[in-house]
Amino acid sequence: MKKIILLLMICLFSTMCRTKNSENTVTEPTGTENLAYKWGQLTLEATALDTERFNPRPTITSRYLGLIWTAVFDAWSRFDEKAIPVYLSEVSRRPEEEQTLENKQIAISYAAYRAMSEYYYSDKELFTDFMKELGLDPYNNTLDPTTPEGIGNLAAKAVIEARHGDGANQYGEEEGSQNKPYHNYIGYEPVNSADENVDPNRWQPKYFSDGKGGYFAPGCLTPYWDKVKPIGLKSADQFRPGPPPMIGSKQLEEEVAEVIALQANLSDHDKALVEFMRDGPQSVQQAGHWLKFAQDVSRRDKHTLDEDVKMYFLNQVVAMDAFIASWDSKMFYDYARPYALVHKYYENEIIKAWGGEGKGMMEIEGKQWRPYSPETFLCPPFPSYVSGHSTISGACAEALKLWTGSDEFGEKVTLVAGALTEPDNLGDTVVLEFPTFTKTADMAGISRVMGGYHIQADNVAGLQLGRDVAREVWKFYKEHTGEL
Repeated sequence: MKKIILLLMICLFSTMCRTKNSENTVTEPTGTENLAYKWGQLTLEATALDTERFNPRPTITSRYLGLIWTAVFDAWSRFDEKAIPVYLSEVSRRPEEEQTLENKQIAISYAAYRAMSEYYYSDKELFTDFMKELGLDPYNNTLDPTTPEGIGNLAAKAVIEARHGDGANQYGEEEGSQNKPYHNYIGYEPVNSADENVDPNRWQPKYFSDGKGGYFAPGCLTPYWDKVKPIGLKSADQFRPGPPPMIGSKQLEEEVAEVIALQANLSDHDKALVEFMRDGPQSVQQAGHWLKFAQDVSRRDKHTLDEDVKMYFLNQVVAMDAFIASWDSKMFYDYARPYALVHKYYENEIIKAWGGEGKGMMEIEGKQWRPYSPETFLCPPFPSYVSGHSTISGACAEALKLWTGSDEFGEKVTLVAGALTEPDNLGDTVVLEFPTFTKTADMAGISRVMGGYHIQADNVAGLQLGRDVAREVWKFYKEHTGEL
């Protein structure tokens, strides 16, 4: 009888403990509800607004996103048991009892808020309102390294200070910049002008419509970006590819012909793919596009805050470094785009091509050929080799594959063909399916050839460069998450 009573008491005590523990257990928010995801949404909104204000500047916004998520990671790392910050070296790890979800949420919020206010300064009010929604004081400027608020502020401060003078010329601080932010301080001038192509192997600026009846030829976007210091790479030229095919080579002749043939036979699916990967108004650029894809993974796999902080950190450092590596190749080779190459090879020949908005496919002289793109943004204003879209897509796809341990993606988007290019000649509604990360990168790359922005050499070398960058940054990431 005594044994039975003892067993009953043990069972009762065990039940009471389980009940008490379940009452004290708080379910951690996942997917769209975790706070890192929400800050990710806000960084994408800020990037889109930046594009509206300053026109597409993918190099610059990739750096913003990379540094914002590095600041977030560094703040979070002080509340993780083994992570090592990138720049926040003077702040100690908090004791285990302080490594709580609440402290992590506070720390990453202050880091994100301060970093975003520095880089996307025009929208500081937007970020301030979000902090208030979270119940956090945006005016708390403490630098106390023992509090999550202070650690968040210190993380952003460390990143901002460390990256001052990193070659991006954000503050007009580089010699030769005339105190103008993002000024061409290296003095790059294209060999060719928009009116005269003296060396068809080299990049030639092209005229854009200003949307008001006039035309202008934009200069090269951030021609010094190869001078920007990477985060995870050893140097910008660490994986520089070999040279592109030159005028007179069989390869170039075939690849220019391929560009013409692809455009002449664009299906509605092809047009939709070109437009989706190109983006339109309020574009988040390539780094933001792949942050969106990372958020798709977060929703699919119901990520926690910890998981999203780490994944976004890897994703955006990879994108930032991939842009730097891409620009190293672009500026080293200063290579021509199909826009000029088609004119060179097919100047007076009659070819089938897209005639422009309201004209559709038609027969034209080769010298009238143009990419499948709106008048206001006919062609990216910088050299071609390698493709930036291919590089960043190859890099971020590889990073997501490494991070998740699988190539499976499974996303899809629905859009109307032609909506962003020829709204008066809309095609069918198209569903684009992205079964794997690798396939998504390949689709991004080939879309640039279909659109007439690149030849295959730009695409193939870009995809490989991106994958090389991702594998190198993956090692850097593993070191900082304490997994090596």
